[in-house]
Amino acid sequence: MKESMYKYMRVGIIHFMAYPETMKGEGPIIETIKKIVLDEYFNAIEISWIKDSKVRDEVKKMLEASHMAVAYGASPRLLTTGMNINHLNEVERRRAIENLKEGIDEAYYMGAKGFAFLSGRYEEDKKEEAFAALVESTKELCAYAKSKGDLRIVLEVFDWDIDKKSLIGPVGLAKKFAEEIRKEYDNFGLMVDLSHLPLLRESAREAIVPIKEYIVHAHIGNAVVADPSFEAYGDTHPRFGFPNSENDVEEVMEYLRVLMEVGFLNPDNPPIVSFEVKPWKDEDPDIVIANAKRVLNEAWARL
Repeated sequence: MKESMYKYMRVGIIHFMAYPETMKGEGPIIETIKKIVLDEYFNAIEISWIKDSKVRDEVKKMLEASHMAVAYGASPRLLTTGMNINHLNEVERRRAIENLKEGIDEAYYMGAKGFAFLSGRYEEDKKEEAFAALVESTKELCAYAKSKGDLRIVLEVFDWDIDKKSLIGPVGLAKKFAEEIRKEYDNFGLMVDLSHLPLLRESAREAIVPIKEYIVHAHIGNAVVADPSFEAYGDTHPRFGFPNSENDVEEVMEYLRVLMEVGFLNPDNPPIVSFEVKPWKDEDPDIVIANAKRVLNEAWARL
C-alpha cells in the first residue's frame, strides 16, 4: 500500500498488555504510559483501571497533552478479579456490572472514546441462560454509558473453548449478540482480534465478514495454539515470530486486507487498530513493541 496507514487507521497499543505489571491497576503506570505517549508511531492508546487517584490525574494530564485517541480496556477488571458479566448467580452478576460501571466512570474521566469488555465463562447446558444474562448486562452498561455521554460500549470476541472460554465466542453467536444489542443501543459494537482467530479456528474472512457492520475496533496480535505443550500456548499474545506461533507478516496482511475490504479501515473515520502484544517471561517490553511495529510496517508496505 503506497498510502500511509495513518490515513486509514489510528495505530494504537494496549498499554497494560505491553507492560503487564500494570494490569492490576498498579505498578509503573506513569513511566510506561509516558514511553508510549512519547512514541510518535502511536496515535492511540488503550489504558485500563488506575487505582491511585494521583496517578490517574497525572496520566490524564499526559493524555490530554498527547493528541492521542484514548480507549479503555475493562477486561483486567474482570479477569484479575474473577468476575463474570454473564454469571447466572444474580449477586455475582451485579458485582461484575457495578465493577464495569466504575470503569465507565473512569473511562469518561480519562477522555476515552470506547470501553471494551469480554463475556464470561459459561456452562454448555446453560448457554441460553448465560446469553440472556449477557444481553441484560450489556444493555444496562450501554444505557449507563449513554446517560453520561457518547462513550461506545464494545464487546471483544474471545475464544470459547481453549483459554478464556468466553461465551462470545464463535462468529455466529457474536453476530446474534450484536444484533440483539443494536436493536436498542446504537452505542454498541464488537471488537475483533487477530490473535484470537487461531483460537477460534476462524480465518480473517470467516471472523470478520459476517459481523462487518458491527465491528468498531480491532486488535493485532499473535497466538500459540498447535499444541498445549508449547510455550505461550493459549491466549497469551506473544510477540510476532514466537516459536510455534500462528501469526506474522502474512497473517497481518490478510487481516488488514479483509478489514479494508469491508470498509472498517477507511479515510473518513479512521478507527483504532491496536497491537495486543505481551512480553513472554523476561522479554523486554520495548523490544516486543518494536517487533510489532516492524511487522505492521512490513505488512502495510506489502498490502
